[in-house]
Amino acid sequence: MKLIIKFFAEITIKSPQVRKRFVSQLRKNLKVLLKPIDPELRIAGNWDSLEIITGDDPALQAQVIERLQNTPGINHIHEVHEHELGSLDELAELCVACFAGQLRGKTFAVRCKRIGKHPFSSTDVNRLLGSRLMESSGAAGVSLKDPDVEIQLEIRQQRVFLIQTRHEGIGGFPLGTMEPVLSLMSGGFDSTVASYQMLQRGILPHFVFFNLGGRAHELGVRQVAHYLWEKYAASHRLRFISVPFEGVVAEILQNVDNSQMGVVLKRMMLRAASRIAQRRGFQALVTGEAIAQVSSQTLPNLAAIDEACDTLVLRPLITTSKTEIIRTARRIGTEAFSASMPEYCGVISVSPDIHTNMRKVTAAEAGFNFSILDEAIEQMTSTDCCDLELELEGSEVETVEQALTGQVVLDVRHPDEQEANPLVLEGVEVQAVPFYQLNSRFAELDPGRAYLLYCEKGVMSQLHAQYLLDRGHDNVRVLRLPRR
Repeated sequence: MKLIIKFFAEITIKSPQVRKRFVSQLRKNLKVLLKPIDPELRIAGNWDSLEIITGDDPALQAQVIERLQNTPGINHIHEVHEHELGSLDELAELCVACFAGQLRGKTFAVRCKRIGKHPFSSTDVNRLLGSRLMESSGAAGVSLKDPDVEIQLEIRQQRVFLIQTRHEGIGGFPLGTMEPVLSLMSGGFDSTVASYQMLQRGILPHFVFFNLGGRAHELGVRQVAHYLWEKYAASHRLRFISVPFEGVVAEILQNVDNSQMGVVLKRMMLRAASRIAQRRGFQALVTGEAIAQVSSQTLPNLAAIDEACDTLVLRPLITTSKTEIIRTARRIGTEAFSASMPEYCGVISVSPDIHTNMRKVTAAEAGFNFSILDEAIEQMTSTDCCDLELELEGSEVETVEQALTGQVVLDVRHPDEQEANPLVLEGVEVQAVPFYQLNSRFAELDPGRAYLLYCEKGVMSQLHAQYLLDRGHDNVRVLRLPRR
């Protein structure tokens, strides 16, 4: 199969030097991403597009297309049939053989793109092919404005590409064409979507998570970070940094005025993130804040928060509605993760000040022991995102490799995964309880039985088993079946 990769439109308007650099980076990224899928795959390229030739295995071809659709820098992908360019009559015969069967009873239009010198124009091709297809296909007619079917082809010098299928990409710039940043990640809708938007713009967002006291929360955030890396950024090495912030939270609760707690907590996070960014060469910080979404995100409060550090703070969602943020999370596949994320917010002001100023904030921080913040930064841990699904140390949940008679297996995978690959265990009861319903439905289950949580990779099951264990449910384990 041959695929034609079309670049994001903004790449094509760059200067020749920048465009060459962007296309070169995209080609490098695709080699890293696609070779593990299909070692025989070949990538060629030119000024206008990249060409990919895959093997004949349909399953591998589908994996290649899916990976391309989630790679920043690609606007769309064409599946094509390639032929040598002969006469226009020969071209018409090819198009009749390839497309006529799709047109009976439908309106159509022919769109030809031509590169090179030829004794005919694109309009000549459109007219001739339209006439021949109309004669031989039983089509309802030609409609240039709103056809039922578009016949697309490209003529490049002496080659012809008949376009069979178009797959949409995510656009944006190739990863690695912009400087790295440090994204503050809580695992909720906002920080996850903000990180994705950095990826889509060609920026490498390394993740920093401030643990406010929840082990299950960290496991959940690790899962989201791994998902974003694996789906959209696996061509590069990204880091997940975890900073233990329990001591900082305790210090705020004890020594900071109630009305300023939220702003002070955000200032402490920015201070810590800024120092980490400076140590590791990250050029900016990224947050998921949006104007007036919560009390700490008013303009006066954001100004006070930003004053805590000199590092540039990017807020890609600053004017985005919550509805649009959730819609984006649904589109990129993180909605279910964020919706079920355990929340651990140890600093909640009863009467938060929504119009603070630096005089109030300075007074509020006067009694704060900053050595606690220093200690938290020194105790941070750093993990490659590719290893996050393996890094579950510290969990108290027992893992078993076989379900016994009398135990109940709870399949916590997404319903789409359950439908595509049903879990059937002989002699063992299996119940489908998607992970985003588990925490609310578990209380309805018989407390006298033992439950084994199952998912494909064992990460989401581990997360929710730990969450249930932390809440006193000692009848929970994780089922890890051998790879089939």
